[in-house]
Amino acid sequence: METLFIKMYTENPDPAKVELVVKILRKGGVIIYPTDTVYGMGCDIFNTRAIDRIKRIKQLKGKKVDMSFICYDLSHISEYTKSLPTSVFKLMKKTLPGPFTFILNSSNKVPKILNTSKKTVGIRVPDNNIPREIVKELGNPIITTSIKDDDEVIEYSTDPELILEKFDGLVDLVIDGGYGNIVASTVVDCTGNEPEVLREGMGDVDLIG
Repeated sequence: METLFIKMYTENPDPAKVELVVKILRKGGVIIYPTDTVYGMGCDIFNTRAIDRIKRIKQLKGKKVDMSFICYDLSHISEYTKSLPTSVFKLMKKTLPGPFTFILNSSNKVPKILNTSKKTVGIRVPDNNIPREIVKELGNPIITTSIKDDDEVIEYSTDPELILEKFDGLVDLVIDGGYGNIVASTVVDCTGNEPEVLREGMGDVDLIG
C-alpha cells in the first residue's frame, strides 16, 4: 500500500484536499494529521475495521484503549457523552478550540463504537483548522491517538517527512501541516465533582478551575 503525502495549510485548508481526505476516511482509511499539539493518527469513528487497524499499528491491546474524539465544535458532544453539568460545558466553551482533552462520561454509543469496556470518552476540539475542517466535511468526529512516544522525545513526532518514513505503507495518508509540537494536550478529567488535571501539557492549567 502506498501512503499518500499531501501538504495542507492551517490558515486556509484547501477544500479539494479536505474532500480527498474525507473520501479516504469514508473508505475506511487511516490518516496521520496535525493538531495544535503533536501529530495524531485517526479514522472515522464509525469504521470498526479502521479502528482495529490503528490498534494494530500502535500495538494497543485490551478493552481499555485510550483514544479520543476530535470534534469540530461542541454542538455534537451530547451524542457521545452523558448530560454535562453547566460548569463543565462553560469550562469547555472557554478553553476550546485549544490544546485540551476533556475526559467525560460517555453515552451508551461510545463503548459500541470503540468495542471497549470504558465508560468515558476523551473529547478534543483542537485549535487547528485542518482536522476541524476534515471533521466538518465528514459530518462526525474522527478518532485521535497521539503518535508521540511518551517514553522519549523522538523527532518523527514533529517532522512530517520523518513521520511518513516511519508509517509509510501502514497508513493511507500523511498530511504535512508543518512541524508539530513535542508536547501533548493537557488532559482534564471532568467525570467527578471537580475538574482534575490528569496530565499537564500545552494547555494552560490556570484556565481550569
